[in-house]
Amino acid sequence: MSAHAATAHGHATHEHHDLGFLRTYVFSTDHKMIAKQFLFMGLFMFVIGGLLALLVRWQLAWPETPVPGLAGILTETGGVLEPSQYNMAFTMHATIMVFFVIMPILAGAFGNFCIPLMIGARDMAFPTLNMLSFWTTFTAGLVMLAGFFVPGGHAAAGWTSYAPLSSVVQYTGVNWGQNIWCISLFTMGIGSMMGSINYITTVINMRAPGMSLFRMPLVVWSLFITAILLLLALPVLTSGVAMLLFDRWLGTSWFLPSGGGEPLLWQHLFWYFGHPEVYILILPAMGIASEILPVFSRKPIFGYHAMAFSMIAIAFLSWIVYGHHMFVSGMNPALGMAFMVTTMIIAVPSAIKTFNWLGTLWGGRIQFTVPMLNALAFVSMFVIGGLSGIFMASTPVDIYIQDTYFIVAHIHYVVFGGSIFGAFAAIYFWFPKMFGRLTNTALGHLHFWPSFVFFNLTFFPMHIIGVGGQMRRIYNPLQYEFLQHQQHWNVIITIGAIGLGISQIPFIVNFFWSMVAGKPAPLNPWNSTTLEWTAASPPPHLNWGPTLPTVYRGPYEYSVPEESADFSPQTQPPRAVAGARRH
Repeated sequence: MSAHAATAHGHATHEHHDLGFLRTYVFSTDHKMIAKQFLFMGLFMFVIGGLLALLVRWQLAWPETPVPGLAGILTETGGVLEPSQYNMAFTMHATIMVFFVIMPILAGAFGNFCIPLMIGARDMAFPTLNMLSFWTTFTAGLVMLAGFFVPGGHAAAGWTSYAPLSSVVQYTGVNWGQNIWCISLFTMGIGSMMGSINYITTVINMRAPGMSLFRMPLVVWSLFITAILLLLALPVLTSGVAMLLFDRWLGTSWFLPSGGGEPLLWQHLFWYFGHPEVYILILPAMGIASEILPVFSRKPIFGYHAMAFSMIAIAFLSWIVYGHHMFVSGMNPALGMAFMVTTMIIAVPSAIKTFNWLGTLWGGRIQFTVPMLNALAFVSMFVIGGLSGIFMASTPVDIYIQDTYFIVAHIHYVVFGGSIFGAFAAIYFWFPKMFGRLTNTALGHLHFWPSFVFFNLTFFPMHIIGVGGQMRRIYNPLQYEFLQHQQHWNVIITIGAIGLGISQIPFIVNFFWSMVAGKPAPLNPWNSTTLEWTAASPPPHLNWGPTLPTVYRGPYEYSVPEESADFSPQTQPPRAVAGARRH
């Protein structure tokens, strides 16, 4: 059925495509331009979210020390932030990074760019819906940024916005920021659901002739599964934020105990979305790593089917582990035990993927290119984050470390060390195909190595101060006598964070300089086997010529004994000789 659909799609008009500026670069329905729009939006918000993180870290390192040259200007305490500003800064840092950086870059940009090109389609199934998906998400981002300029300041109840703190209208004066937070995430949810419908329909119906499900690259598998998770999880969040907004605006009492509401209902709604969201953030990066490691090991992926089925298992199990976020909420111990066991079980498919990545590397001719370095960083940092997650799966351990900086360390190793290094790997890997030019290798190394070192300097000590008792979301650690002896770690962490921020400058320079002045990219600079490398660089409108490519083999045929080159593209027919490799 997919072959017929793809063939029919192949008869789409392929005339010279000349639209005006607005339809080409702004309100485009071309999946490649929409991918670039998501990418630019995500990178811009990355800068905003990073600056907010540096404000938070400066406050924690030097909470009572005036900023040189600014003494008496910023705050009465001498720090850079007042307590209410501090609450706003960490709330918006996390919200922006999760919803407006990682999701737009990994799911939005590379979902849009990779899926049609890697399955041999001319575009997404619903191009206009695809355009609306971006502009809805972009509008949500503008609304979120507008919250910084409203009376009372932006949302300041944490990125989880637990009720009843978030549902009381005037917890910090006249606060429109929390309302804007709800409106923005509601809008973002609608935009993401539009994209999910498009991804799922495209993968099911528009694969090129010969592109069976188990000939799809693993990054397409990961994005397909992510789209299913998004389609199922986001309605829960959008419903929850609508109910929260009604409590604040219309006088309902979904979460307000004074009106008969239940604050824990918000936690159930938020985390029923929130834990699948963790895998929405990490699954695309897993697919990206699974794509890059074989290319630069010059080996087939180890255990293709196991990798695909492990992602399916992760998606299924992600729905029955969310309660581990609520071990300290007064949960029935028997129910807590069930969530503890399922949380430990979900580590199994993640471990399968990790060992298969190691199996892919074992004995390979590894090339330490910039994409490969970032992919290896993803694997190693994800392992550290995953191992710390096993600690928290145990209810007695979690009760002790819940709401400490151990949790902050864990989530950053998974989401920054995992998803962001995965995003960097994807940008460096597909940049030649996306923009038709090569990035600068020296600047790539200058970006990667300091980022890797400063990342670990920033986030690994958080495990130490977390076990030492430092709570999350405190404004001044020096107010607590039992924390004062480890304040030097806060200083070290902040120095690492500043270094991590500075380390992104070579990336910004490399990205924009290479767009306009980089060396023209060859058709297939990495000698990769997948379909996108058979299209022009950058691909034209509708991606392919008069006929769609035909797929004859799997996506990771490297070091093929009977081939003169060390790889066999998916479009290369099998040889009609005895012993030829066929799929």
